[in-house]
Amino acid sequence: MAQRGTYLVPTLMAGEAVDRFARNGVLKGLRAEKAIAAAAAMRKGIRLAAGNRVPIAFGTDAGVITHGTNAREFWLMVDWGGLTPLAALKTGAINAARLLGWEARIGSLAVGKLADVVAVPGDPLRDIRSTERVGFVMKGGVVYKGDGAR
Repeated sequence: MAQRGTYLVPTLMAGEAVDRFARNGVLKGLRAEKAIAAAAAMRKGIRLAAGNRVPIAFGTDAGVITHGTNAREFWLMVDWGGLTPLAALKTGAINAARLLGWEARIGSLAVGKLADVVAVPGDPLRDIRSTERVGFVMKGGVVYKGDGAR
């Protein structure tokens, strides 16, 4: 993947969810065993990919998680994957833009680019979980979530 520039979009929250379902009894028997093994393989796979400089982009499988909680994926990339908080944040910005072939239009704050902003309290480079506490969302210069939201 690294040699060919093939991106990994790990969707770690899906693995975390089925692992939790197995461990709290929602899944039983072979399904539980498979879920626990899949989560372990995801932990190993993300570390292997990161260690080998495979490009990683942000994504979730919203079919198995609560909508609006997808920022937890950043924490999982740090906790399970060993990424730095900055590397995890880049998966949702410039890396995702590069994967789409849109890096000239999106993915970083720069003159001439489309810029949507998600503001969080504190410093996500020190506490990646701060990404889970959104202060406001701005799209096209308009605040849609937070104080003064439309």
